[in-house]
Amino acid sequence: MKYTLLSGFLMTASMFGASIYDFSMKSIDGKDLPLSTYKGKAVLVVNVASKCGLTPQYTALEALNQKYASKGLVVLGVPANNFGGQEPGTEQEIKTFCERNYKVSFPMTSKVSVTGDDTAPLFKYLTETTSAPDWNFTKYLVGKDGKVIKRFSPKTTPDAPELTSAIEAAIK
Repeated sequence: MKYTLLSGFLMTASMFGASIYDFSMKSIDGKDLPLSTYKGKAVLVVNVASKCGLTPQYTALEALNQKYASKGLVVLGVPANNFGGQEPGTEQEIKTFCERNYKVSFPMTSKVSVTGDDTAPLFKYLTETTSAPDWNFTKYLVGKDGKVIKRFSPKTTPDAPELTSAIEAAIK
């Protein structure tokens, strides 16, 4: 179990929320994005980066979005610049890049930190029962109850059988 020191109190990440639906982020457009919006849906949270060797995974992430959105899956892209400075752009630059090059239509958040001392609270929660991202395009599958089902490595492509079968089980 991971712990965080907050105002002199030792807290586990689960104390930040009982599920991802207890968290709120900013959208890539700077608007409030309460994750409770996705209550009752499975969510695939992916830390993304525009200048990574794995960036072409956006194509398969968008394909997942197109295939499963109507069946109860939300793909949520979370830009992060933690690994090799591979997401240096502003939110507008990231959004434009994703739309222009990969036709991304799934929701994306503002850029956050997904590891280290300044880790976003959502990622503290996601990694409490799994592990922190070790590179861009780490994937966390969250069930309809808002709890983490499984972490998938960056090298697990969005169309990998083990990921798609886990998604199909999660949306049933």
